[in-house]
Amino acid sequence: MDPARAKRLLQQHLRTDELLGVATVPIDLDALAITPTPTSTSKPTPKPSPERSEGPDQTRLHKPTASTPTPRLTAAPPPVRLDPADPKPDALRKLREALGQDQRVLDKLMPGTQLVFGEGDPDAEIMFIGEGAGEDEARTGRPFVGRAGQLLDNMIKAMGLEREQVYITNCVHFRPPGNRTPTPDEIDLGWPYMIGQVQVVQPQAIVALGGTSAKALLNTSTGITRLRGRWHTFDAVQNQQGEPFPLMPTFHPAFLLRSYTRDNRAKVWADLVEVLKKLGKTPPKR
Repeated sequence: MDPARAKRLLQQHLRTDELLGVATVPIDLDALAITPTPTSTSKPTPKPSPERSEGPDQTRLHKPTASTPTPRLTAAPPPVRLDPADPKPDALRKLREALGQDQRVLDKLMPGTQLVFGEGDPDAEIMFIGEGAGEDEARTGRPFVGRAGQLLDNMIKAMGLEREQVYITNCVHFRPPGNRTPTPDEIDLGWPYMIGQVQVVQPQAIVALGGTSAKALLNTSTGITRLRGRWHTFDAVQNQQGEPFPLMPTFHPAFLLRSYTRDNRAKVWADLVEVLKKLGKTPPKR
C-alpha cells in the first residue's frame, strides 16, 4: 500500500477510536485494533469547491499544495463506548447523544437551528450519505426532508424500497451558514459521528450523494462527474467481513432539481441500478 494512503487510513482509524473512547475498537465494530498515540489525531480532508455544486464539476483534479491547511481536532470529543453487545438502536442513540454534547459542533449551530443526525433502519442494506443539512433539515432536525429530500424519497421508491428501509445521514450534522459548501474543518468535526453510524449500521452499500460527500468519503478532489457510475471503496473502516464498504457516488438530488434533464435522470438511475445489482436485487422495470 502507498505510504501516504496507509498514513491517512491510520489517522482515520485513530480518530474513530478517540470518539469511541477506547484504545481499540472490538472486531464486532469492524475497526482495526490500533493503540492511539497523541500525535495521530488528524484526517486529511479534500478541499471542497469554492461554490456549492452537487452536479458535474468544471474543475478537475486539484492537487494539494504545501500551504493547504490540514484540519485538526482542537479538543477530544466526548467519549462514547459502543458495546458490541448493544442493540444497534442503542448504539446509534449513544452516538446521537455524544454529538449533542460536543460543544465544538454546538458552537457551529446558527440561531433557531438543530443538529441533524442520521435516521432510518439500523439494519439497512443501503446507506445514503449527503453533504450537510439545509434549511428544512436544520429546522426539523431530520436529514433530507426538503425538496431534495422529497426527490430522494422518490429515488428510493423507484428502487422498490421505502425510506424506512434505508439509512440516511450526512457528512456534516448542521447547516453551514448560507447553505454553502461545508469547509474542511466542518467535515472534520462531523467525521467521527458519520464513521460511527457506518460502523453500527454495517450497510452492504453506501451511496454518496453529490460531489462534496463523495470527495470527503473517498479523500479525493476528483469531480462527481468522473466519480459516479463506478464502484469505489470506503476504507476508513471495515465491515464484519474485514473488507471496505462498497461505495457508489451519484449526483445529489439538489443538483437534479436544478438540472432535471433526461440525461441526468438516466445517469442517477443507472447508478441506483448498480446498487441494487450489488445487493443481488432485480431492478424494477421503468
